[in-house]
Amino acid sequence: MNVIIANKYRDALSNLDIEVIKKLEGEYTVDEIINTFQNFFFQKMILDVTALKDYKEIKTLQQLSLSLDVSKVVLLLDASPETSNPEYLSDLISMGIYNFTMNVDGVKWLIDHPNSYRDVAQYHQLDTTHGSYDVGVAPVSYSNELKRCSVICFKDITPGAGATTLIYIARKQLAHNYDVVAVEVDKHDFMYFDEDKMYSVNSGELGNTINKYSTSDIILLDGNTSQMAETFATEVIYLLEPSKIQLNKLLARDPKVLERNKNKKIVLNKCMISKQDVADFEYETGLTVFATIPPLNDQSDQNIALDKFFSKLGFYKQDSSEGDGDKKGIMGIFK
Repeated sequence: MNVIIANKYRDALSNLDIEVIKKLEGEYTVDEIINTFQNFFFQKMILDVTALKDYKEIKTLQQLSLSLDVSKVVLLLDASPETSNPEYLSDLISMGIYNFTMNVDGVKWLIDHPNSYRDVAQYHQLDTTHGSYDVGVAPVSYSNELKRCSVICFKDITPGAGATTLIYIARKQLAHNYDVVAVEVDKHDFMYFDEDKMYSVNSGELGNTINKYSTSDIILLDGNTSQMAETFATEVIYLLEPSKIQLNKLLARDPKVLERNKNKKIVLNKCMISKQDVADFEYETGLTVFATIPPLNDQSDQNIALDKFFSKLGFYKQDSSEGDGDKKGIMGIFK
């Protein structure tokens, strides 16, 4: 049986299809968590990092790692500048915390497929010329030159919702303002676009590939053929084509698919329906639509319709109608 400790992500974690023996909600000190679970038997602990007081201080996680079996912990990070910093992730690995992700879908993957050191080694910084913690763990490096990269994973919900082509078009559109690469996993559709900065890799190469291009501003990730892709993402976008035939096919194949996708970031792709139709769609399906994207011209170097979508994600350089340089993106890094 599993335990869940949740705060900011309590609603999303409530939809996990797992057996739960104990659940805590709110914010707790590390001592409270240790005292509650140190002698409590559980298979996995799903820990929303925002439920841990002072979680942005790495020593808080250090204290947790010394008292609990962290091989049983699946850590859901909040993608804040502190917890997605390469130094923070490297420190987690030094403590033996290998199962961390920045989205709820990654939690489910890690419950069933826990990471080994091999899976996260690319995040471990082993430069011994800098300081380290005196807790018997490997030293970690500190660098002010590292910059954060937003990894956006796209997945189709309805068959053929267009993730691969959308990534191709989006990379070209974002490239006007950002350094962008695109990565697909376990397939080779990108070769037909014949474009630079679009890479095809297998699942075993994914972590190293993301690390290799982490100096870019944005990595667009085609995650349709890889569940592991979601664990590397700072944002996961679920594409749904709202045509009647595609929706009926989807529900015929999987009647519970809409229920499982509640609380996810849903985007209606290749969408021609009106705002009122979108509202009706939300009411009938129980889903919340984050954005709509109309059919796009993949032959064009300018698809302005995408700018509104990416501006809503926090990439404000794409929004030519807004000149407020004080805006902060969803990750708090793009101005």
